[in-house]
Amino acid sequence: MKIGNKITELRKEKQLSRGDLGDLIGTSSAIIGRYERDEMLPSVEIAFKIASALDVSIDFLIGNASVVLKDSEMINRIEAIEKMPLDEQSKIYSVVDALIRDFKAKQAYS
Repeated sequence: MKIGNKITELRKEKQLSRGDLGDLIGTSSAIIGRYERDEMLPSVEIAFKIASALDVSIDFLIGNASVVLKDSEMINRIEAIEKMPLDEQSKIYSVVDALIRDFKAKQAYS
């Protein structure tokens, strides 16, 4: 999906008009329209502002990520895990993997 389509989809999900989004990032509704129609690409700085206003990562906005992390607590946890030593990360991932496996098994049998 092109960035313009992503911006449009996410803006509508948040029930924002082009003008609303423009106000949030400091530009006009006409410029937002040009981004949404892929007539022009936002700069990195503007793309970051758009992503922040729409509560997504810039990676998701430009199509490099398929998962949207909107939960700030989840993001904080991931960032904390990233700072841990590798052996501690491995322990956490083992527990998470076991919980995911159990969840999938329950879904398969229910």
